[in-house]
Amino acid sequence: TAAGSRCLLLLLLLLLLGVLGAPALGDPGPLEDVVIDRYYIPKICLREAQMGDFIRYHYNGTFKDGKKFDSSYDRGATVAGVVGVGRLITGMDRGLQGMCVNERRHLIVPPHLGYGSIGVAGLIPPDATLYFDVVMLDIWNKNDKLQITTLSKPERCNRTVENSDFVRYHYNGTLLDGTPFDSSYSKGSTYDTYVGTGWLIKGMDQGLLGMCAGEKRSIIIPPFLAYGEKGYGTVIPPQASLVFSVLLVDFHNPKDGVFLEHLEVPESCRRRAVTGDFVRYHYNGTLMDGTLFDSSYSRNQTYNTYIGKGYIIPGMDQGLQGVCMGEHRRVVIPPHLAYGENGAGDKIPGSAVLIFDVHVIDFHNPEDPVEIETVFRPEGCNVTTRNRDFVRYHYNCSLLDGTQLFSSHDYEKPQEVTLGANKVIEGLNSGLLDMCAGERRVLIVPPHLGHGESGARGVPGSAVLRFEVELISMEEGVPEGYLFIWHGEPPASLYEQMDLNKDGGIPADEFSTFIKTQVAEGKGRLMPSSDPEKVIADMFQNQDRNQDGKITPDELKLKSDEDQEKIHEEL
Repeated sequence: TAAGSRCLLLLLLLLLLGVLGAPALGDPGPLEDVVIDRYYIPKICLREAQMGDFIRYHYNGTFKDGKKFDSSYDRGATVAGVVGVGRLITGMDRGLQGMCVNERRHLIVPPHLGYGSIGVAGLIPPDATLYFDVVMLDIWNKNDKLQITTLSKPERCNRTVENSDFVRYHYNGTLLDGTPFDSSYSKGSTYDTYVGTGWLIKGMDQGLLGMCAGEKRSIIIPPFLAYGEKGYGTVIPPQASLVFSVLLVDFHNPKDGVFLEHLEVPESCRRRAVTGDFVRYHYNGTLMDGTLFDSSYSRNQTYNTYIGKGYIIPGMDQGLQGVCMGEHRRVVIPPHLAYGENGAGDKIPGSAVLIFDVHVIDFHNPEDPVEIETVFRPEGCNVTTRNRDFVRYHYNCSLLDGTQLFSSHDYEKPQEVTLGANKVIEGLNSGLLDMCAGERRVLIVPPHLGHGESGARGVPGSAVLRFEVELISMEEGVPEGYLFIWHGEPPASLYEQMDLNKDGGIPADEFSTFIKTQVAEGKGRLMPSSDPEKVIADMFQNQDRNQDGKITPDELKLKSDEDQEKIHEEL
């Protein structure tokens, strides 16, 4: 029947297909496309390989039975090429697209997407299915630009890097897959070079521009702005993108001068420092990244020096010109005005820019006199102080930064001194001359008229001193070398009048009584002193030449007569 004939025909067709090798039921048959197994995908994927991208990758190639036919690892070199433009077998071209850097894939490439029915003589048989284990290492495109990411930036940035600047920076260099190839940190020193002069790869030349000292950047450089097709040695493969993590430590330009920043200038600035002045100042010295290399505060002692005479680095010589007493100033010094390419010790690297935060305590010139400012002078002032006068005065003594040193107000009574007797520093003595009782002055005493380079107890060396003085009283003095002077001619029979009991000898009590009588009657005066009895005792001791406790006629001599005898002897 017709139905039976159709069944017989179907049976014969099935037998024929079995003979020809048609797939059995349950066999999927030949692969139509590459099979992709993304068995590792990075958490961060900034970019996926697209058609036309340059890529660099490692792979192992095997057959289904696991036998290896090729491996980039065995050759010790990655594979670089362009994806999606037919330069690879079709299955690999398709299997690599969409991959991220550091992604890993298993690819199964059917024969018609691999080497087909021809294969590769001696390596890949015809109609072979290929298995690839691939890791993507690098992706870039000829249209790529430098990728710059600012990781951190200082709040204050007065200046940024420009072409021809000399920079000092730290860096970590890695390939795009994170493989490190170089680091300045491992060498223990910054990388120092000029920018924009061809000493660096183009990408780094561009990537450093616009940076602030202390800024951190990530710079991703495509191969054509790095080492290109040749790579560099054994650490940077051909066609490798480079990633630099950069910390700019400092920079300067060879044409730079000293940069000054006036942080705090006193309202009253009557004088500014000039060449030849001797300056006392405190400072903190730092590198541009904030590293402290020196501080006068840590030594609790100012730095003292002449300026403009080459005793300090040229940049500081310039930077202290024009400072006021009490000024806070920041001085930024390029290396060619500091310690140059060699640096100094183990704290100042070569080619380092130095920053000094300076507080000027005081300064003076070796030719300076005492500065006298009269704060108050009583009306009708006819009698003023002279050398040899005995004065009583109150004073406050301080440094020019306001540090209090001494004050007579801390004691029960005013200070007492005979002017011109070398009992006080020269500058204070000068400042107390020509004063009226009740007058008040401010004295500025330079160290060469004060306590000099060595200073004194409680007074720093080379310190300029400020005195506030008030003259309480004054007594007219006597000439130098005299303890007593006559207002007129002395008595003709001086010894007889002094020998009160007429026994031929004058003991201390008779001498004292006689002198006090002369003072009381206005016939003479003692050297002013807070202790007149001691002055009289000294007079008696001078006349009692054999120290037997009494003065004889031969021993008693006037001071004027003694002076004449000395002149005669000298002649």
